[in-house]
This record gives sequence, structure tokens and C-alpha cells, in this order.
Amino acid sequence: MTTALPLAPRTDERALAALQQEHGTALFGFLVGLTHGDRQRAEDLVQETLVRAWQHPEALDGDHESMRPWLFTVARRLAIDARRARRSRPNEVGAEVLAHSAAPEDLAERSVTGLDVREAVRALRTEHREVLVQVYFRGRSVAETSNELGIPEGTVKSRTYYALRALRGVLPGYEDGAGRRTGRGAA
Repeated sequence: MTTALPLAPRTDERALAALQQEHGTALFGFLVGLTHGDRQRAEDLVQETLVRAWQHPEALDGDHESMRPWLFTVARRLAIDARRARRSRPNEVGAEVLAHSAAPEDLAERSVTGLDVREAVRALRTEHREVLVQVYFRGRSVAETSNELGIPEGTVKSRTYYALRALRGVLPGYEDGAGRRTGRGAA
């Protein structure tokens, strides 16, 4: 048969209520300052300080003129501990910040798109593929592409136009820069 452990002595509820009545407002003001104006956190710390007073009735039994120094010391230590605990965790992010942040990049979707584009570029006629490689993959201007391939600038422009048009035809379901559906799957 097990016997129940004796309960630790606790501060009388009336004494605790009197303590809160006498020092609660000053304690709250002190903690608002320590929490840089965070009233919710200050309220939580006041409650935790009073819990400590409830758990340690011996603190009220001393020959103190006032319990305020003991309460302020406990509250200050609790505030320091809470600040250290917050610093050891990653910063909390509110819903507003999350709503305005970019969605994480879908690497699988990006890989599939890359494979589709590579396959479609391979299917282009050689002269169209050469122009797209120079302009889009190597980042060259029309004039640089013209010099590299030895063709007139107008030819570079027209081949680019027809190459992109051909890609739209073999890449149904993708959107152009204006958000319109292109290719055979377009409505």
C-alpha cells in the first residue's frame, strides 16, 4: 500500500490576495519596463512571481518591512530567464509576416519544367536552337548573337520569334510572361 506524500506548505490564499492587492500594480509596472512595454509578457511574469510567492510561504514569514524587494527580485530573475529562453529559440513569426512572404520554391516542379524545356529545345530546327542558346542561355544581345553566328541582326530576331513560337507549340500547358496559357492546351 502506498502512502501519499505530504503536500508542501503553501501560502494562505488570503495572504496571497493581500500580497497581490498591495504590490501587484507596482510589480506590473516594473515588469512592463523590463519587457520593453510588452504588457502581455509582463502580466505573465506577475502571475509567475505570485506563483513563486505561493510556493514559498517562508518568504512571507520573515521580519521584512515589505515583501516588495523580494517580489521584485523574483520578478527580475523570471524576466531574465524568459528573455534568455526566447533568445535560445528561433524568432517567432506572426501570421502577417507569413502571409506576405514568398512561398518556398518547388524544386521538383522546377526540375520537371527544366526537363520539358530541354526536350523541347532539342526538338527545334538547328538554326532556331542556335539562336535561343545564344540569346537566352548565354545571355547575349541580338548584335552579339549576330556576330557569333555570322548572320544579320534581323535574322536573329526572326529566328528567335519563330523558335519561341515553336516552343509554345510543343510545351502546352505552360504560360507566357503575361500569364496566358500557350500551346495546344491553351483555351
